[in-house]
This record gives sequence, structure tokens and C-alpha cells, in this order.
Amino acid sequence: MLKLVFSSSCRGHCLNTVAPRLRVKSDSNSLFDAVGRLTGLTRRSPTNSLSRAFFCSDSNDGSGSGSGSQPVVEVEVKGVESDSDGSDSKASSAIVPTYPRPEDYLTVLALPLPHRPLFPGFYMPIYVKDPKLLAALQESRKRQAPYAGAFLLKDEPGTESSPSSETEKSVYDIKGKELFNRLHEVGTLAQISSIQGDQVVLIGHRRLRITEMVSEDPLTVKVDHLKEKPYDKDDDVIKATSFEVISTLRDVLKTSSLWRDHVQTYSQHIGDFNFPRLADFGAAISGANKLQCQQVLEELDVHKRLQLTLELVKKEMEISKIQESIAKAIEEKISGEQRRYLLNEQLKAIKKELGLETDDKTALSAKFRERLEPNREKCPPHVLQVIEEELTKLQLLEASSSEFNVTRNYLDWLTVLPWGNYSDENFDVIQAQTILDEDHYGLADVKERILEFIAVGKLRGTSQGKIICLSGPPGVGKTSIGRSIARALNRKFFRFSVGGLSDVAEIKGHRRTYIGAMPGKMVQCLKNVGTENPLVLIDEIDKLGRGHAGDPASALLELLDPEQNANFLDHYLDVPIDLSKVLFVCTANVVDNIPNPLLDRMEVIAIAGYITDEKMHIARDYLEKTAREACGVKPEQVEVTDAALLGLIENYCREAGVRNLQKHIEKIYRKIALRLVREGSSNESVMVQPADAKAEVVDESDHHAAANKADVEVETSVQVDTVQTNDQPKDPKNAADSKELQETEATKAVEKVVVDTSNLADFVGKPVFHVERIYDQTPVGVVMGLAWTAMGGSTLYIETTQVEQGEGKGALHLTGQLGDVMKESAQIAHTLARAILLEKEPANPYFANSKLHLHVPAGATPKDGPSAGCTMITSMLSLAMKKPVRKDLAMTGEVTLTGKILPIGGVKEKTIAAKRSEVRTIIFPAANRRDYDELAPNVTEGLNVHFVDDYSQIFSLALEYDVNTMVN
Repeated sequence: MLKLVFSSSCRGHCLNTVAPRLRVKSDSNSLFDAVGRLTGLTRRSPTNSLSRAFFCSDSNDGSGSGSGSQPVVEVEVKGVESDSDGSDSKASSAIVPTYPRPEDYLTVLALPLPHRPLFPGFYMPIYVKDPKLLAALQESRKRQAPYAGAFLLKDEPGTESSPSSETEKSVYDIKGKELFNRLHEVGTLAQISSIQGDQVVLIGHRRLRITEMVSEDPLTVKVDHLKEKPYDKDDDVIKATSFEVISTLRDVLKTSSLWRDHVQTYSQHIGDFNFPRLADFGAAISGANKLQCQQVLEELDVHKRLQLTLELVKKEMEISKIQESIAKAIEEKISGEQRRYLLNEQLKAIKKELGLETDDKTALSAKFRERLEPNREKCPPHVLQVIEEELTKLQLLEASSSEFNVTRNYLDWLTVLPWGNYSDENFDVIQAQTILDEDHYGLADVKERILEFIAVGKLRGTSQGKIICLSGPPGVGKTSIGRSIARALNRKFFRFSVGGLSDVAEIKGHRRTYIGAMPGKMVQCLKNVGTENPLVLIDEIDKLGRGHAGDPASALLELLDPEQNANFLDHYLDVPIDLSKVLFVCTANVVDNIPNPLLDRMEVIAIAGYITDEKMHIARDYLEKTAREACGVKPEQVEVTDAALLGLIENYCREAGVRNLQKHIEKIYRKIALRLVREGSSNESVMVQPADAKAEVVDESDHHAAANKADVEVETSVQVDTVQTNDQPKDPKNAADSKELQETEATKAVEKVVVDTSNLADFVGKPVFHVERIYDQTPVGVVMGLAWTAMGGSTLYIETTQVEQGEGKGALHLTGQLGDVMKESAQIAHTLARAILLEKEPANPYFANSKLHLHVPAGATPKDGPSAGCTMITSMLSLAMKKPVRKDLAMTGEVTLTGKILPIGGVKEKTIAAKRSEVRTIIFPAANRRDYDELAPNVTEGLNVHFVDDYSQIFSLALEYDVNTMVN
């Protein structure tokens, strides 16, 4: 219940004796009743029968009265149904009466507010960092003049609102004239309630407007006190607006306890709610930004102020609704998850009591036992014992412990391995031969060894594991033959590369105590293939690394040793594994890089490479078919002639393997595919024309010629397509037949592309290699030798010439990037050539008096090895005797100081290189006869080979001939 009591005067904010209460009969009582119910939500002491708050009004209530008397407003809050009058209680207002009155202060200290303006009737704590300003405030409070002006600080032009800490920091730095310019004109007269350190608590009283600056440090300004514009309290629009504000506030107060505290505090310090104060209250407690609040503070028209406040509280209501919906959704989600969790736990407990479900550990143990059961009879006893011990240990461990996860993973690996499971092998030699021939051409040595392995297994009834090493240049099919061997033997295939491997744990596994420990590659292999007798291809074994984690080559000794791998011990499993049934196939480019202990455990099969004839078969039967299918080209659409393939092999792909040949064939077919698509699109655009078009005859040969101007030259035939004219009947049936005919002709119009030597360069570019043979007839001092490289065999020339001649100037100068071994061979050759010349021509002191220069082209290619010894001697003797060597002759062999010829390596590669250079006569060491006899007939066909064991035989073959009878 609210009552308005007026006294004749209220001087100096003093609390006077209240005159007899007069109940005002006015329509505005409904507003106060409504706000009274609003404030009734927040009564702090509902048990008190009566409490009063006195306030000396500091502004006109809008009634328009011009009397100087100030009304005393008494807010009487009744207790529970108690109408008895009691003694007046002490004033509960926190506004301390002062003298002189607040409106008497026309010069005040200016306090900047960084965040929000201060509304009358509200507390606001601020921090004053300026010592002079703080001292001035304390001095004012001591003089019983505890008032100052609180003004909102403007944002800096062109900048957005900054965080609070940065704003406060900038406020403390601004002083004087700059601070004066940054303040809003309209602010609030604030009473200094308390000062504790640098914290000052302000209470807003009334509105102020800055007129001018008095002093800069501290900032003092002159102000005018502002009052609301006169308004009609009975105006229906103002009433409706105010009641809408109250209604909205009531809805917001239901959802926010913080707002209810604001109502309680405001009613204690201000007293009753009238229209202006209602607007201030709504704006002050809203979450609007500071500019919107400043707009409400500056508005003196009560109706407009109420409208602005209504907008703010409506927006606050919407925010409260959104907040409530978010909180409700989160609460429902959390409660739903908690409910589901509780129900699941109850369900687990019920099932466990009924015996319908076991706990996690029991379920894991059952899973492991079920997995092991099919192999229990085949599983070794020591492995079964370890599994049972670990299962028992698993039941004793807590599921949350780290040891539980280690044991679970260990049991997972132990039970997943194929203990005693073997795949049924194929012992049919004929079927295996067919499978091997389907996938690879040539490679007779490898295929023969695999057939021997199958034959031994058939006779024994079982097969043992072997370790085979395939060595050869890149691209000869070492890796791909492994998969074919597995298919021929009906074994599972697993491949892993050890190139660059530097960690022993990749082979032997990690210790189980390490975080993220895993078994080695072999255990992972057995898990993947599901059998204990797979074919394991260990790729690039000659490129093993070595690092701080150990030497993998030494770790492979146990894996690839037939005597040890029957009990291979992986660090992770820590139980012996039988790998004796595994067939290991290793691949390497150069066996010299494999450590000797590891090489000793392997059976090396050398794959020398392919000659031109073999490459032709491989290209026709395998590479061309694969490339054609990959590019979507039909066999009838393209033809690659044998001459084109031969030119491709000899001028572009001379290496021992066929990988580069495969790339070039794929390149040819890609260009053919592009050509066919272009032709098809052009033909379709020519044939599809309007029905009333004039009859046209299209010469397809001209069209193709224009399209081929910048592309591949192809053989084409002339196709003439006739299009229907207006004179022909437009019968639907004839039209359909015509459409089918056009589609058929469009298909036929795509011509067959022919690739031959004339247009090969259009597909693959200019030739990469030229003829290795530099001389048709080698001049004096030049001899052709044979060399071996990782890419296959090649021919090289040894050239010797005389630099200068004089008494005692015999010397030898070497060039051509020769290695140490080759340099020593040159010195040996120089000494032996001098001895032979002295024997053949005693009167010829050529080597004693001549400085020679020996060069081995090409100079950019490093060369080393002893096999060029006999070639160097022949070159020097040819120069000394001024006689060229026999035509079409090439030689190779290491020579000693006594003239003996020692064996060399790479017989097949060197033979292929000689045949490629059209050499007819070859000289090999006698000790290499067995290597030559193993070559295929197509390799040795057309060659005249001489085997020698002493250089005198080479001298006879190369230099002792009749020049007149030499074949030209």
C-alpha cells in the first residue's frame, strides 16, 4: 500500500516530522500499486509490520506547480494484514542529508565514467587513479559537500569499443582540456557515499549539463541542473506506456533474481516510483549499451523517455527468453544424458544379477578364448601357457589401470596370429610354369628356381622356407615377379620395403612397456595374411639404413637364417614364432651393398636385364595391352608397327629394365586417345546439322588434315557423308533410319591411328640416345671396350694419343673421371705394353721417349673397375705400332703384369651391349666361358666370341692381321 504525504516544506534534505497522512485519490494510484506489487517481490523483511522511507524530492513531479515547497514522500509498506499504526521508524534512505542543498552546487568536480552513465537513485563504484582528483574528492567530503558530476566518456573517433581494462587505462591518462572534450554534456550529480582507497562509491541524484570548464587539474566544470519537462500525469498515452514498462519489467523480474535486487535497492534510496523514475529504473537495469543509456539520460521529455526505456526493456525481455530457452535446452540435454547413464548402469546391474550379462573383463576373456578355440589344437604348448597366464592376470587387474590396456593388447595380438594354419600349396609344376609365363616374359633363371622349389616340395610332401635374393637393374621385374611366384605357389603374399630403414624395432618389435608399442613387421605380416607360410617380399634390401636405433641388417640375420627363424623371437610377443615355412624373396639392385653375413644367408639370382628382342616381346604381349586398356583405346583403333617399337627401344629406352619403355608406350597411347577424342568431336559437329540445310559433301580427309596440323600424322581414308536436304520426304521412319545411319557413320569416321618410325617423334619427342658406336672403323690408338653399369651393359672407347716425344720423356697422363682401380689398371697396361713392344720390336723405343695421354669418354661419367686392362694395352700398342685394331672388335678382361687375363663380371650385359652396337667379334677371358654358355641362343646369335687366358692371344687377334684382307 503506497501513500503520498505532503508537508509544507522540506529544507536541506532534512527529515522532518511527518504531517497527518492524507490519502490522495488519484488515477496514478494504480501505477504505484502496480510498482508496489513489483517491489513486493523483493521485500527483505516481510515480518516487519511497518517500515518507512523518506525522500526529499529533488525534481518537479510534473504537476506544473510552481511553489517552492518540496513534498515529503512516505513509502509505507504494510505487513501481513496489519493496519495498526506504530511509531515512525528511522529513515531507511541511504541519501545523507547535506547543507547546502544539491541544487545549490553549480560548480562540481567532473568524474569520467568509461562504461555506463549513472542514473539517479543508483549506486556506482568507480576507481580514481588520479591522486589530485582523489584528494579533491576527499576534501569535498570533509567540507560536508560530498557532491561531484559523473559524466559518460565518449569513444575515440574511428575506434570501436575497447575492452574494459584498456578503456580504464585510457581514462586515467586523459586529463584537462582533452578530458573535457571527451565528456558527454549531460551527466548526473552524484553524492560521494564512501571512499576506500582509490574506490569511490557514488549515488546518483539529478541530471546535470556542463556549461563551461573552470579548472583543468583536477577537472572542474560549471553545470546547470536539469528538470523534466512538464507533463500531464493523467495523460492516457503516458499511462499506457508506463504500464507496458511495468508489465515488461514484471515478466523480466520473474526470470532474473538480479533485477529483483535492483528494485529493492532503488526503492530504498529513491522512495516511490513516478513516471520519470520508472523510465530511469528500466534503462539503468537493462543490458543496453552505454550510448542507448546516455540517450535515456539526456531525454527530458517524460513520454519520450518512457518510450526509449520500453524499447530497452522489451529487448531485455527477448534476451531473457533466449537465455531461458538456451538454459532449458542445455538442462534437458544434461538431464537426459544423466538419466540415460543412470538407466544404463541400473540395466547393467540388473543383467549382472540375473546372469544375463558379464562385465567388461569377463567379456574380453570370453572373446579371446573364442578366438583361440579353432587353433587350440595347433597352437604350441608354450604359447597356450602364456595366453592362460595373461587371461588370469587380466581378471585381477582394474579396468582403469594402464597395465590392463597393455595386457589386453598383448592378448589381442597373441590370439589373432594364425598358429598352425597353413595354406594348401600348389605342387603342379606345369600349372606353375603357365602362371609364371602369363605374367612375365624371360626371367628363365628365376622361373627355373621356383619350379625346382615346387618339385622338391612335391617329392618331400611338404615344403620348407627359402631365402632368395633377386638382384638386377631397376625395372627388370624383381618386385612384380614376387607376386607371380606367390600366385604360382598358391601362397598369400606380403610385401614390405626396408629401403632407408634404420630402426631395429621395425623388424623385431618394441618392448611391451613402451607407450604405443607394436610387434615387428613379420608378426604384422602373419596377422594380415592369416597363414604361417606366406611369401614375404623384402624390397630394396641393399638400401638398409643404420641409425641410433640399431642396425636393421644385423636384426635381419635372425629372420633370414633358416637355422634360426624356426624360433624367431619378437620383442613384443616374447614367445618363439616358427617362420621356417615362410618363403622369403628379397630384391636388390647391387648385391655389393648387402652386408656379407646377410648375403651369405641368401641364394642370389641375378637378373641381367633384357635385350632388344626380349623387350619387343614384353612390349607387344604385356606393356602395350596394359597401356591400351588403361587409356580406353580399342585394338582396332590403333596400330603400332614393329619398326616403331624397335626405334622406341633403341633410341629412347636403352636401359636394362622396361619401366621407362612402359612410360613411353603409355605416353603414345595417351596422345592417341586425345587424337581419337578430338576426331570424334569434330565428326559429330559436322554431321549434326539442321534438317533444312542444303546438301553438303564433307571431305573427311581435308578435315583430318586440318586437325592434324599441330598433332600426330596419321593414315586416313576419305569418308563422304551426305546430309538430308529439303527435297527429301520428312518421314519419321526415314528420319530414325537417318539418325541411326549418322551414328554408325560417326563411329566409322574415327580413323585408325598408325604409329611408325616416320611419326614416332610426334608422340615421344626427339630421340634421347644416339648410336653408341662413335667410329665405323676405329683409328690408331682407339679400342672399343665393354663395361657394366647398374642400368645394364654399355660399350666404351679407350683413346690414347701422343702428347710429345723426346729422349727420356716417357710418361702417362689419364683423364675421364677414372677411379683408383682403373688408374692402377692403366699403369699396369703401360708397363705391360712397353714390355710387349720391346719383345715384338726391340728397336722401337716409343714408350721410353713418348708422353702419352689416355682418355675414356664420356668425361662426365665416373668409371672404375679392372676389366678395361686388356683394352688399354691394346690401345697403347696400336698407337705405338701405328696400326688400327681389327674392325668390329670389342674386348674386356683384367690383365696382370705378366699378361694373364683374369675373369670379369656382367658377361650377359656386356654381350647385349656389344650386340646393340653391331659388334661381331668379342674377346672374353677364358674363365668366363661358363657364363657365356649359359646365355640364351638369341643373345649369342651372330657373334664370334674368343676366350683367352693370356694377352698374347689378344695381340694376335687384334693387331696381327693382314690389312689388305681385313673386312671393310
